[in-house]
Amino acid sequence: MSGAEGVPAQRSSRHIRTANRYRVLRRVLAAGPVSRPELAAATGLSQATVATVTGELHRLGMVRAAGFEDSAGGRPRALLAADPAGGTLIGVDVAETYVHAEVFDLTLRVRASTRLAPAPGEDGPARVVERIARAVGRLLADDGAPAGAPVLGVGVTMPGMVDREGGVSVFAANWDWREVPLLDLLTRRIPYRLYLDNPLRATTVAELWFGAARGRQDAVVVNLGTGVGAGLALGGAVHRGASNGAGEWGHTTLVHGGRVCRCGRRGCVESYVGAPGIIRTLTELAPDAAAARAGDQTAVIAALAAGCRAADPVALRVLEVWADQLGAAVADLVNLLDPEVVVLSSWVAREFGAALLTAVREAVDRYALGRPAARAEIVLSPVEGNPVSLGAATFALEGALA
Repeated sequence: MSGAEGVPAQRSSRHIRTANRYRVLRRVLAAGPVSRPELAAATGLSQATVATVTGELHRLGMVRAAGFEDSAGGRPRALLAADPAGGTLIGVDVAETYVHAEVFDLTLRVRASTRLAPAPGEDGPARVVERIARAVGRLLADDGAPAGAPVLGVGVTMPGMVDREGGVSVFAANWDWREVPLLDLLTRRIPYRLYLDNPLRATTVAELWFGAARGRQDAVVVNLGTGVGAGLALGGAVHRGASNGAGEWGHTTLVHGGRVCRCGRRGCVESYVGAPGIIRTLTELAPDAAAARAGDQTAVIAALAAGCRAADPVALRVLEVWADQLGAAVADLVNLLDPEVVVLSSWVAREFGAALLTAVREAVDRYALGRPAARAEIVLSPVEGNPVSLGAATFALEGALA
């Protein structure tokens, strides 16, 4: 006999139980201390189901009693909150220019963080795996975890396309990786449960839980870094697509026959609006500009952002061209998905801040259809810290709840 969507009934039942645990714990994290009736109202689950799920979470050590609140005309209601000592979660953001790792308690509060930068040319799988393992080991050696809290899992995000079920880095254009069995390599170095995914999904979860997409049904999270992509939330949940490849907007075409992208194609969005694309625009417009000689790409982007704040004409011209290109590409997302909110996230967006936001809003208004453009709020990510490592930690939490 089969259950929902053609899967065996036993498996379907397990997935439903895991989903209910995740839904309830997410609400406890967002609104705790919270009563069981409030959880039922917020999640749409029956009070009997909520009582069962919270009992399971209490036995797992993930939630604890948190006092009582007065109830009109009845007995005081027991309150529940996440237990910080109920477990340790580790989130690892692996990017082309760094590995950033953080350890969280079960309230998803950062306990410790570390960042490692590669030397030039250290982008082979063995080197990247070694950096990830070293970052995780350093965090735990520094006593970042609450005393006695078990490590529930390690979430790791990798740039490019990721097979999360098989644990494979399918394609990472900036490293020329194809079909790298990353989970198998990491398992040899890290003695905890591992959960592999893409930073777009992680950033989207962070925005849904704690950021600008919280309480929204349809949102787009634009990740602006060395690479670019668009995390999608549809119907209040992360949209992954059939192959976990949804959101590879950076490798859609912006300029036919344009710049060669690292993926091998021409004219991709990423080749214009990612950090290397911005720097190329700078060198095309003003090859002798001081910002072009600031150092590595992080330093050049920082110099350009500082130039914009100081009203430097070269920096302002680069911003104008870049924001126009970015706005045109975002307008395609707005026309296609009609989102409630578009969130500009990651380190490049943070560097430019409000100046970028204003310029992109103006460009979207030029290029998008009037009705969806008028409905789409465009904002900078309000998530403090690193949203990718935060989202990666929630993947480990989801795994632990299963």
